[in-house]
Amino acid sequence: MVKSGTIILNTAARMLVPLQLMFSIFLLLRGHDEPGGGFIAGLVAAGAFTVYLFAFGVSATKEVLRMLDPRDLIGMGLLLGMISVVPAWFVGEPFLTAQWWEIPGIDFKASTPLIFDIGVYLAVLGSVLTMVMTLMEVDKDEP
Repeated sequence: MVKSGTIILNTAARMLVPLQLMFSIFLLLRGHDEPGGGFIAGLVAAGAFTVYLFAFGVSATKEVLRMLDPRDLIGMGLLLGMISVVPAWFVGEPFLTAQWWEIPGIDFKASTPLIFDIGVYLAVLGSVLTMVMTLMEVDKDEP
């Protein structure tokens, strides 16, 4: 396993990870009307955790994820993606028709495309983290 051992990468990781995660949430929420969405937001979030992984290693990254296995993120994302297509059936509209709900008090419109984007976000984040962590763990085992 490659450990950087540099103070520059360690400091940069501590400063960049929160900024990248906030930017990924921004991309996720803006993706309906403008460029962005679940896929690119998931890649940005995975990039944040990958920087942290390179700086501090696999075990420290797993501690940051608080015992949440990246493979569980894939499952939750796929489940949200599947759930997002169901509400149209309950109102008698065709399958995959977008539904919008006004949330009073905060001037926010929730929608089935947002639920789908969150599912894509989680699936992409889990997939990339699973691949990178597996590669780092395999590298650790080699002489």
